[in-house]
Amino acid sequence: MVDLSTCGLGALTELLEQEDARAFLSGLRTEDLPGLAQEDMTLLAPLESQEVWAAGVTYQRSKTARMEESDFSATAYDRVYEAARPELFFKALAHKVAGPGTPVGIRRDSRWNVPEPELALVINSRGRIAGCTVGNDLSSREIEGENLLYLPQAKIYRQSCALGPVIRIGVSEPEVRQWHISLGIERTGRTVYNAQTSIGNIRRSFGELVEYLFRSQDFPQGVVLLTGTGIVPPKEFTLEAGDRVTITIEGIGVLENSVVEV
Repeated sequence: MVDLSTCGLGALTELLEQEDARAFLSGLRTEDLPGLAQEDMTLLAPLESQEVWAAGVTYQRSKTARMEESDFSATAYDRVYEAARPELFFKALAHKVAGPGTPVGIRRDSRWNVPEPELALVINSRGRIAGCTVGNDLSSREIEGENLLYLPQAKIYRQSCALGPVIRIGVSEPEVRQWHISLGIERTGRTVYNAQTSIGNIRRSFGELVEYLFRSQDFPQGVVLLTGTGIVPPKEFTLEAGDRVTITIEGIGVLENSVVEV
């Protein structure tokens, strides 16, 4: 790893706002930049002041799971999966996002909490996808299933979002859709859940999701968009304090967090 601040790049947002961030990085003489040892660094969530938003019901599996939460909500989730307009919702401010190795939270007033492993698109202020990272959109399925109007409480709370470990810059959507995303959950040293899906199963194109997100909106510092989950633990499973959640996306890396009650 090298220190990019010595080449005049003072912030992550400056890189994301480049016309072609990948070309910019490729043009650097990295041999002239100071090296950094990973063991001497603490990785933070890879964002600065960007908001985090999320898309829902983009995988068939997610639609099925959300319909199972409640008969009351089933029709709405079925309709939004097929509708032209996607489900989009605010998730977190930057200072509330957990990074690699830091705890994520489950609500103490909910008996059914799950992680949601997701591809996260890193988008600049012009609506251009600059890169992607790994995301965890933690959710209270109990609260969400009780009433659709409780969705903000089910989704937005302390430590309900994690991002990391790095941003993969300049990769194309066709390449990303070849990757797999996997989820592993450990409890007291043993694996209690493990699953995998293909990012290619996302129903909507990345461009479609970004275009809807930027309608009647502006993001001067850019925005991070979680693209939905295709991995849903069974109804009898819930996260517990002390669990360790590991999300892996090919081509990006591994995001690992412990679980605490908040």
